[in-house]
This record gives sequence, structure tokens and C-alpha cells, in this order.
Amino acid sequence: MTSKLNLNWNLVDEARASAKKIAADAQVFIDAHSTVTVERTICRLLGIDGIDEFDIPLPNVVVDFIKENGNLSLGVAKYLGNAMLETGLKPQEIAEKVASKELDITKMKWHDDFDIKLALKEIAVGTVERIKANRAKREEYLNVYGDKKGPYIYVIVATGNIYEDVTQAVAAARQGADVIAVIRTTGQSLLDYVPYGATTEGFGGTMATQENFRIMRSALDEVGVELKRYIRLCNYCSGLCMPEIAAMGALERLDMMLNDALYGILFRDINMKRTLVDQFFSRVINGFAGVIINTGEDNYLTTADAIEEAHTVLASQFINEQFALVAGLPEEQMGLGHAFEMHPDTKNGFLFELAQAQMAREIFPKAPLKYMPPTKFMTGNIFKGHVQDALFNMVTIMTNQKVHLLGMLTEAIHTPFMSDRALSIENAKYIFNNMEDFGNDIEFKKDGIMVNRAKEVLEKATELLKTIEGIGIFKTLEGGIFAGIKRPLDGGKGLAGVFEKDSSYFNPFIELMLGGNR
Repeated sequence: MTSKLNLNWNLVDEARASAKKIAADAQVFIDAHSTVTVERTICRLLGIDGIDEFDIPLPNVVVDFIKENGNLSLGVAKYLGNAMLETGLKPQEIAEKVASKELDITKMKWHDDFDIKLALKEIAVGTVERIKANRAKREEYLNVYGDKKGPYIYVIVATGNIYEDVTQAVAAARQGADVIAVIRTTGQSLLDYVPYGATTEGFGGTMATQENFRIMRSALDEVGVELKRYIRLCNYCSGLCMPEIAAMGALERLDMMLNDALYGILFRDINMKRTLVDQFFSRVINGFAGVIINTGEDNYLTTADAIEEAHTVLASQFINEQFALVAGLPEEQMGLGHAFEMHPDTKNGFLFELAQAQMAREIFPKAPLKYMPPTKFMTGNIFKGHVQDALFNMVTIMTNQKVHLLGMLTEAIHTPFMSDRALSIENAKYIFNNMEDFGNDIEFKKDGIMVNRAKEVLEKATELLKTIEGIGIFKTLEGGIFAGIKRPLDGGKGLAGVFEKDSSYFNPFIELMLGGNR
């Protein structure tokens, strides 16, 4: 790609090399540890689902039982495989008997590790084949209907009731949306379990459950056939159950997942050790399932100044890229995030926004970048808000952003109505059509405002990454470098769920999904 911004590619290489070392240093810790969430994810991928008489999910029941009565450092897979050899039961049957206190899988005679792995192999391979089939089904739809070449118009539904969400989602698809994101109910990221079944109550969003995923996927497939378009489905693979939700999404053919390496640490005060271990396995699953991840750098700009802290966004994008590559997730599935969040009174603010977006596009040419709309400075003046969104739409099409989260003209006043969404879709489609090749037809002035802005941001990001390389990601997060938020190494939620692996520990899905990619 020819650089309109005349970027210093030596600096880009230096930044990427620093980010690679940062991720590799953290991976040493990640590889040596697991979490209760990772173990519950293994349970789910081995077919364990449902709840006990107290509505506790069976994956939680099994993992908690081992944690309290056995040695979780050996890994849940080892206990389940051993129990299969002893009882002849499947993992689901074993989980049910553990829940009913009919079976103690921590007191059984141990079989040879080779035999345990062999016992699990058929089930693990079956799950992997199911995920492969989902990926093939997506590709089949895209081969029949084609895929959109320009930006995906991404809209949210957030009624709290999955059936109402379906009504909203189908309407949005008919209005022109390409991606439906079902917003997760407030606070679910802090639950250390995944609720079960279809849900009809939620605050600011709807519970992320496997049944809710299935219901929405079915509805979007149905309307997609009607419209002869494939409608992508997005949800939230973050929080204390990050890899579990990734697994559920892979099993139900979700297409996108909010999946940032640092978001939960910074914005939900989840322990950094827990998050970094969880994000690795979640990205292994998402990468294998063909899911596009969306990272959360846009959130930095809602808590810190978008002009002063733009370099932290770029630095985080480099780090998210490297964490994803280690997990086998290709660049084509990295929806690295950024946002149009400068104060609207900023002189030449549009030029700064355009420079930032163009820089991201040039540095990450294969990534389906996710661009977020103005929210921090949206106004109750709906006419001005509509214009702010129009400028945002212009930057998207001029710089070839891919995942375009639609701005809403009334979002500063109330939860937007379907009619508001229709107007916002109309605005975006109008601008995308009228300016489709505008970005290809213009050049940027050498030593102009945009070129100098990009140069400044890249230089600061490279310097920051060198600093982080020297101190490591843990001390960086303790120091509050990102979004001005400091988090203690052994503080935050979920630390008790992190443990060091025994030398005989194994996760049957890492090898099957990653193969020789590491």
C-alpha cells in the first residue's frame, strides 16, 4: 500500500517488534497458567451443558468440585478423561452425576495419560468438526450471496429480551444493516458463570447465553435468505467468562466478538493475570472459528483526551495484534478498534481524525478495522449530532474502515428508536455511495497537517512501546499508561480463579485448534 501519510516504515517495524516482544514476554506467564474459566470452557467444548437443581451451570459445578476436592492444576480434561475410562460415561453424564453427588471424580484410580487423552479425542475432534462445519456454512452463504466490499454497517440491539431483540435485528437488516451486535446486559462481564437458556430480562442489553445466540443466529439466517445477504452476528467475548463465550459463539456460528486483551483489566477491574490467560484461549477459539474480533481501543478515548492520548490507541492496536497472532488469529480477523472522539470544537479536528484513521489503515492493511462513532461529545441537538455522524461516515469511506458502528442522531437524548436507526443507516449509505472512490482519488499534502499529525502519533506510540517492552505489560498496567487507569497486579476481580499448571496438565483443544501455528 502506498502511504498517503508518508509514514516512516522503519518506525512501524520498530513498534511492531516491540509489541511482539511484549506479547512474547507475557506469553511465558500465560503458557504456565490456567483459570477456572479456561477449564469451564474445556467442559463446554467436551459437551457439558445445562444447570443443576440450583440453576448453577454444570461446567461451574464440575470445575468447582475439582477445585474444592481435588487438584485443579492437573486440569479438568484429565479428570474427565479418567472418569470416562473408569465409568464408561460421557462428560455430560459425568457432570450430571457430579452435580447430584453420585460420583466423586477426584477419588478414582488414575489411568495412564496416553489413555486419558485417547478417551477424550473422539469427543474433542467431534466438537472441532462442528466448529469447522459452522465456518464452512458461513463461507457457503457468502459464496451464494457475495460479501459486501465496502464498510459493514454495524448496528446494536439492546432491549433485554432476546425475542424483542430479534424483532429489532430483523428490522435493522431490512433497513440495510450488515452486522447485528446484541449488546450484553449491564454487569454480565463480572459474572463468573454464563447464564443458561433464553432470557427475557436485562438492563441495557440482553444476557449472552448459548440459547440466545442460537435464537438470534436462526433469525438472521432466515431474514438473510429473504434479503439474499449474509447478516453477521456479534456479541461480547470479554469479562470473567471470555473463553466460555468464545466457545458458545463458535458452536452457534457467531461472526464477530468483542475480544480485547486489555479491556476487562482497564474498564471492568478484572485481574490482569486472569484476563491475559483467558484472552489467549478465547482468541485460539475465535481464530479457529473464523470469528472477527473487535478490540476496544475506542474506550481509551472516552476516558482520556483523543488528541493527547491518540498514541496509546496505536500502541494498544500493535499489542492486540501480537497477542492475536500468538493465538493463531490471522490479521484478516483482527477488527482493531479506534474512534471518532475528538471534541467537535477542535480546530481542524476532522483532519486529525482523518489522519488517525488513515494511519491505522496503512499500518494494519489486512485488518477489518472497527471504527466507532462520536459518543463522548454527542449533543442533544439532533441536527448537529447528525452532522457529527456524517463527518464520521466520511472518514470511514475515505480511509476504507471495514466495521462501521453506526452513530445515532438521538443517542445523546434517549435510546434511539428504530426510525432513528433508519435515518442513520440512510445517512451512511448516502455518504458511502457518493464518496465511494473519494479516498482513492485524493493525496495528502506533504508536510501538511495530516501528515505531521500521523508522524507525531507514530513517533509517540513507538517510544511508548519501547518503554513497555522494557518494563513488561504487567507494570505498564499498574502504572496507568492506558486510559489513565492504574490496576494492581494482584488486585481486581477473578484473581482466585488463576492457577499454575501441573507438568502433566493438558488442554485437548489447544493442539487441535492451533496445530503447528505456534
